[in-house]
Formats: sequence, structure tokens, C-alpha cells
Amino acid sequence: MEPKYAACVVLAFSLMVIITYYLQPHGVVADATQTASLSLNASQSPAKKIPERMFGLAFEEINHSGAGGLWAELVSNRGFEAGGPNTPSNISPWTIIGNETSILVSTDRSSCFDKNKVALQMEVLCDVDGDNICPTGGVGVYNPGYWGMNIEKGKRYRVAFYVRSLQPIEMSVSFIGSKEQKLATYDIKDDDVAEWKKMEMVLEAYGSDANSRLQLTTSKSSTIWLDQVSALPLDTHNGHGFRQDLFNMLAALKPGFIRFPGGSYVEGGRLMNAFRWRETIGAWEERPGHFNDVWQYWTDDGLGYFEYLQLAEDLGTSPIWVVNIGISRNEQVDNSLLMPFVQDTLDAIEFARGDASSTMGSARAAMGHPEPFDLQYVAAGNQDCWKKNYRGSYMKFYNAIKEAYPDIKIITNCDASAAVLDHPADLYDYHVYTNANSMFSMAHNFDHTSRNGPKAFVSEYAVTGGEAGRGNMLKALAEAGFLIGLERNSDAVEMASSAPLFVNVNDQRFNPDAIVFDSSKVYGTPTYWMQHLFKASNGATLLDSTLQSPSSSLTASAISWTDADSGRSYIRVKVVNFGGNRVNLKLSVEGLDNRSIESAGSTLTTLTSTNVKDENSFKEPKKVSPVINALKNASNKMTFVIPPYSFISIDLLRKSHVIQDAGSNGVYESRVI
Repeated sequence: MEPKYAACVVLAFSLMVIITYYLQPHGVVADATQTASLSLNASQSPAKKIPERMFGLAFEEINHSGAGGLWAELVSNRGFEAGGPNTPSNISPWTIIGNETSILVSTDRSSCFDKNKVALQMEVLCDVDGDNICPTGGVGVYNPGYWGMNIEKGKRYRVAFYVRSLQPIEMSVSFIGSKEQKLATYDIKDDDVAEWKKMEMVLEAYGSDANSRLQLTTSKSSTIWLDQVSALPLDTHNGHGFRQDLFNMLAALKPGFIRFPGGSYVEGGRLMNAFRWRETIGAWEERPGHFNDVWQYWTDDGLGYFEYLQLAEDLGTSPIWVVNIGISRNEQVDNSLLMPFVQDTLDAIEFARGDASSTMGSARAAMGHPEPFDLQYVAAGNQDCWKKNYRGSYMKFYNAIKEAYPDIKIITNCDASAAVLDHPADLYDYHVYTNANSMFSMAHNFDHTSRNGPKAFVSEYAVTGGEAGRGNMLKALAEAGFLIGLERNSDAVEMASSAPLFVNVNDQRFNPDAIVFDSSKVYGTPTYWMQHLFKASNGATLLDSTLQSPSSSLTASAISWTDADSGRSYIRVKVVNFGGNRVNLKLSVEGLDNRSIESAGSTLTTLTSTNVKDENSFKEPKKVSPVINALKNASNKMTFVIPPYSFISIDLLRKSHVIQDAGSNGVYESRVI
């Protein structure tokens, strides 16, 4: 059994002008105590501005992050296309209600949608009377969604599907719980269904079950065709289809950007299975969907190019679109054949940025967004630099995009951290997956990188391997040390994001991840909570700081930042202790006297645990999460005792303006205006 999480206890006492804080988690026994000092300058000039988009998000359709995750569609394989275009086909996870004496179910190519021709046919053999009476509740089909649908009492769900029949229909549309209890139902009678007809209804749940299913049943002998069955909760974020609790997890990080839709997902194992933006826009019923052959599952592409752009806008952040440049994981289009791929990308940019009167801009406007999206970044490929055709492909895309959209920043896959690029680029992509010790040591990776030429976009970083578990404290600490190094080198690094972002517990194909969820619950791993301590860095001022320590297991940075909500200004000092010893850290803030620090509002945040292998879970979602304590008697000179394997963040609230008044006794007193 894992040890219980013990929150850090903060003990404070005053001794002259130095305040000492002891942070000791229960159950940790340190072998020794080391002494270190950190001095920083709070009034430096000129200012070193950290990029506005420094820390953000990398979203990939992996681990059912979108389908069965952030995209709130409850029905899996809604168009019956996952089994392929040929019929008969596999309709999984759809399941038949009834046996072969009462119903026969098959697929054919009779759909009214040209891009997804497969439809479901139900031949109902039983009836309400006669020799073959239908079982109680009728016969039909049900869909369990993505490992169960979360139906909640009092919430409303929009169900839509297309139907046709040679006879009048009498059907029931229901949400059924895991104990066969009915949670919501809607009855349909229609005599005019000889041609395909859309049925749409809102069901309000009168019960709750996180492992429910949607079923469509009848007790009337007939032949019924079904297609494009959808069920969406009405409480998605802004009505845009994003599952609200998962969206909230992203929004809480205040990301500077979001990179999408991958990752290897962009490439596909084969180009025929790559993400094709054009097939993911327009009405959901007309999107053909595709097989995600890299991560081995079907996606209906409800979360398409338009929705990714909308997601970025809803988050108030910058979209970074990763485009396929004619290269999959196993194929490369010859450079002489690339122009259709190039034009396809130019069309996609026009869709995002074009005026509503333009060809592609009008398609966006028809989807309800007449104003252009703020697309400023395009990444050309994913991890493809080593491939034979990459440079030739890259230059065709680079030249065409720059000619049409000279302001767009183009990101190459080729690493420029140690060598000069042989082609033009605005940024270069940098990925790192490694063990904890290597990740922490990479805090110095960009110390000696040239400040001339393009800056780095560290779009994927993660501690992986057995030592990282499914996302533990050790992983978070090593990554925090790495991010401190990126922050200190923000004149060479423009942006950074961890990967993967999401994982559905039922499809943990790539571990570990930042956010874990199932149909009804979500929690952040220690890596997720660690990233919270960097969100204030976007657009902040990097302060010069000097760390003197006998150990290489300590790293630190300091920034000056302003809270956009309150307007208050702070100095934030972040320190990672990646070693097994306690550290007495003497902090000295130059250029800031004690009268300029407001104790009320200054805080100390600690991320630590009793065991570096500790993880969060649905049972203990915040076992490892930041603990915030008031920093009483805050001063410009303090000493902190930092526990082994911990990450602390010190926020000193700066008084907005201090003047001195002479009292009646001639003694000057400070007051804040």
C-alpha cells in the first residue's frame, strides 16, 4: 500500500530581519543538510522579457484524448463506418438487442451521405402480437459509447439520427444504466419515413449512471435503416462540443498556445490514414471519419480542424497547426508530386484566416464563425527531419506559405540547438523523451545555444520509462528542473509543452500523461500540477539570479509578474531540489527593500510528497498537488529549508507605491497608496 500523502507543514519564526521557513514532509528522513544561496536583482535594466506564449499545450489524438475524451460526443462509431467501406462490416461497439428469431442486423451502402455510405439495417421479425411477439422492451441496437456513457440526473442530452423505413415506425430512444434502469426515454411515431429523415430530440435524465448506454428499440415488425447516430450533452463548453470538466483542466493552466492535432497522428502510419483537415470540416454527418492507424482506433472526426481552431479561441490562446507535408511514418511523396499537398495547406490557412467572402473563408463562415481565426504558426511535419525527402518537401511548403502569408511563422523539424540550419525557419521543433536524471540535467541544454537564428519550440518533452510510473512525483520534479532551464534560456527558447496531454484510463497506450480521465471523472498527475507553477511566466520578466550550491541537484529561477485579474505585481522564485538532502537556501533580493514587500498576499507554494514514486488517482486526485501557505513576515532576505525531492515557488507581493510621511514625533512612517 502506498503511504498516505502528508501535506507539508510550514513553521515560521522571526529572527532579526531574516525569516526562516522549514518545510518537512512526514516520513522523509534526510541524510544531511546542505547550504546554498540564491541572490536576485529585482530592479534590473534592461528587462529580459519571457515570450508571451512560453508555456502551452500539445494536443494529440492519442489515448482517446479527443474521441471519447475532450470531444463530448457520447456515441462511438456513430456512422457505422469504423468497420470499413465494404459490407457486411463490423459495427462494434454497437450491440444487438434480441436474438436471431426476433431481429437481423446488417450493414449496406444505402446511406444518403456520399462520403460515408455505410448504414445499419434492422430487419425486425417480431411484433406486438401474433406468433412471434417481441420481448419486453423491444429489439434493436445499443451503443455503450467509449467505455460507458456518463448520464447525470437533471442534465439534458441532444440525440440525433437519420432513419428510413418501408413501414411506419414506432421506436423508443433511451439511456439505460448499468443495472438496466431507464434513465431517460423518448418515443417516436412517424408514418413518413420512406426517405431518409433526420430525427432530433432532447432527453432529460431522471437518473444517473456513469456506465450507461444509448439504445434504439422497437416492438413493431418492420425493416428500419439507421445512420449517423449522435448523443451530446447540452452543457458542453460554450455549446462548442468540448467536455466541460476536461476543458476546465486546460483553461486552468492559462496556456500560451495549443499545438494540434499531433504528433504522429498528423502523419499516419500510411498517408491514407493521415489527418486530412478538409474531411473534418462541415456538418458532422458528412464527415467520413478515419482510422487512426498510429494509435489504433477509429475517430469520427467530430473534433476536426474547425473545432481545434475554436478550442484555441475558447482558451484565449494561439493555435499552432501541425501540417502533413506529404510524409507519413512509412511513406514519402516525391517532391515533384507535392503541389496538390501544398495547395491543400494553403486552402486550410485560407479557411482559418480568410475573409468570409473568400472561397475557404466562406466555408468557415457557414459553420458559424464569420470572423477569421488567429492562426500565426504552422509546423511543417512531425519528427521528419531525418527522412530523405523532408528538406525538399519543407522548402516547397515554406516558399508557398511565405509568399501567400509572409507573417506566418513556420516551424521546421530540424534541430538547430547544436548546429546551424541549412534552410530558413522561424522556429525549430525540439522533442525530448528520456529518464528523470537526464531530463533534470537538460536544464542546461540551451545554456550555450546560439542566440542568432531561429529559437526553439520544445513541443514535446516527457520523462518516460518505468521510473515515471503512470505519472509520479519524480517525473514532475525532473520536468520542473528542465522547465526552469528553458525559462532561464527564454532568449533561445520561444515555447514549450509536455506530451501527451490526455489519457483515457481505458486506453493507456502511451504513458505517462498530464491529465487522466474516464467517462465521468478527471484528475491531474503531478506533472499537471507542476505546470501550474509556470503559467505566470508567460510574458513575465526574467530576473538575473545567481545560485551557489555544492550540489548539482538544485536549480532555480526568478521572475517578476503581474496578475492579470488583480493587477497585483509579484516576484516569483522557483526552486527544484532533485536530490535526497535537505537544503538551507538563503534568498537575497536586491533592489527591493522590505517596505516594498507586502506580507499579506505573499505566499509559499510547495509541491512534494512522502515518496517520489507517489501518484494521483481517482481515489486520491490531489495526493500530490501544490500546497499554498501564507508567507508571514515576508522579507527581502530569508532562509528556506527545502526538503529532499521538492519544488517550491515563493511569491513576494510588491506594494504598488510606497511613500514616507513624517509623524508628529519626526519619525517617518511608510504607507501604501
